[in-house]
Amino acid sequence: MAPVAATAAQGPAVLASPDGSAAIRIARDASQFSIVRRGETIIAASPLGLELDGAPGFGPLVLERREDVKVNRVIPLVATKASSTRDRYNGTTLVFREQAPAGRRLLLDVRAYDDGIAFRYRIDDAAPVRLRGERTAFVPAADPECLVSVAIGSHEKPFERSKVSALRDGVAYDVPVVCTTASGRSSYAITQANLAGYTGASLWREGSALQVRLSATPERPAPAYVSPAGLTTAWRVVMMGDRAGDMIASHLIGNLNPQPTQDFRWVQPGKAAWDWWSGPVSGLKPDMDSYRRFIDFAAASGLRYYLIDAGWAWGSGPDCWIALPGTDITRAADGIDMPELVRYAAAKGVDLLLWAHWEHIAPRMDEVLDTYARWGIKGVKVDFMNRDDQDMVAFYYRIAAATAERKLLLDLHSAYVPAGLQRTYPNFITQEGVLGAEWNKLDSSVTPQHNLMLPYTRMLTGPMDYTPGGFRNGTTASFKVRDVLPLTQTTRGQALAMYVVYDSPLQMVSDAPEAYRDAAGFDFVRRVPAAWDETRFLSGEPGRDIVLARRQGRSWYVGAMRAEEPAGATERVPLRFLAPGRYRATVWEDGATPNELRRVEREVGPADVLELRLAPGGGAAVILEPL
Repeated sequence: MAPVAATAAQGPAVLASPDGSAAIRIARDASQFSIVRRGETIIAASPLGLELDGAPGFGPLVLERREDVKVNRVIPLVATKASSTRDRYNGTTLVFREQAPAGRRLLLDVRAYDDGIAFRYRIDDAAPVRLRGERTAFVPAADPECLVSVAIGSHEKPFERSKVSALRDGVAYDVPVVCTTASGRSSYAITQANLAGYTGASLWREGSALQVRLSATPERPAPAYVSPAGLTTAWRVVMMGDRAGDMIASHLIGNLNPQPTQDFRWVQPGKAAWDWWSGPVSGLKPDMDSYRRFIDFAAASGLRYYLIDAGWAWGSGPDCWIALPGTDITRAADGIDMPELVRYAAAKGVDLLLWAHWEHIAPRMDEVLDTYARWGIKGVKVDFMNRDDQDMVAFYYRIAAATAERKLLLDLHSAYVPAGLQRTYPNFITQEGVLGAEWNKLDSSVTPQHNLMLPYTRMLTGPMDYTPGGFRNGTTASFKVRDVLPLTQTTRGQALAMYVVYDSPLQMVSDAPEAYRDAAGFDFVRRVPAAWDETRFLSGEPGRDIVLARRQGRSWYVGAMRAEEPAGATERVPLRFLAPGRYRATVWEDGATPNELRRVEREVGPADVLELRLAPGGGAAVILEPL
């Protein structure tokens, strides 16, 4: 990290990325900013500022000085989509001072990466700061078409295409909002990063702008945010690439978060047997034999984990989404010997994870986690937070630290969209905040088109616990909602491809053990990794198709998925990403019916092109192993 002395000059403050392709311009009075990429305006002149509560707002500001820095470093990563990343940016801190005598100072930290721009506000003061909100807004240039999702507490809504001008008034939209410029030369995603000590936010259309609106706590509608001393906001982020898929491999969100201060080499990615998806919504009735059945399946299949979902704890009822006051999650239900289950699983090489409602953890977190650690549990899935306000953000950081201290994995459900906390605490291995496969049990919203939106939108921000693995496959026409042993609207080929395309270092194998017995394609599920050394987007368009390649060691895994458009049933996959040499390509592609696969092997090299047959709502998976 090399600091560069700089002074304020006339005109706007400009910061360009290391390769010069992206730049942000900030007015000398801190009133607005704009962003360009390769000569094209991405974000037109957009407002900046804070709305203070209980104190006068900032008066006219002037740029007093700037402090520049250049950073170029390689960061090793734990259990994610690559084994390392390059953190390379040009940064500056712009110090603005009120023009009044003894004026206050507002600091703006800015970073320009080759794949995005980020900024945040700071007030270096010992006094408390109260905010009604931010004045920050984003004005996408030329009214582009964007992919948007309505913001709700669980962050489980489908993405839709819309011009900014057509977004509904009075409706909160979630991050990320992913847009393509009118020229088609750039795609970008508006989102946030590093919420530590701050609060979440949503985007609201106000004219041509997407206004940032902070999330307030239920107990305190205003001010939206209160700090004990000073202020550091979340980063406001614009990720950028030539294509929407080019942002999939980006580590920008993680790079905007602090690096770990502990040794997390103990974090083990892997796949997990799971009892909830194939059973009733209320969860399995607690039963030692049922739990042993899933442990035996995990062991026989080479799965590292088994997740025991709702219903295992003493006093828990059939409505798992309600935190019943009589539930004690430090005690197992009658007839359940949790330490004995741990011993049984360990003898077979399987580790156990436990589900819990967050309201049962929050008031007695140390006691609960100490109990699980003493039992030998390896991780927790915490559910139903459904908020992203300041208090809930604090809970995320508190439980991430507390589980890390005890070497427990953490999986958060009904969670807000990732903002990079996984970088600081790699034991926070995955999370929901996505409309995933569980909704096959509830309605028909998990369509092939929806599945093909997710890699280009929600997945840009971090891992997503979509929970793939449904092996009762079908089409949108044959689909019926079933609570127990649910169906999917996609083929077996797409079920396999999800294990490559969808990023989750803890990946569920969601169906009942019986669904996988002698099932076509389960050999691929057993072999596919859950974390990677490298990720490459090859081709595709949001809502239509995708081909993604991921490497572990010297082997590559390719996942291809498509929606229901009749055209393009064959995906051509050039293999020029391979290192020189010859490879054995094992291909699983769609067969004659949704539950059938065609499995073929051939020898290939970097000059070859694979042709994959994909049915409507279908997919294919490939393993490329060096010979």
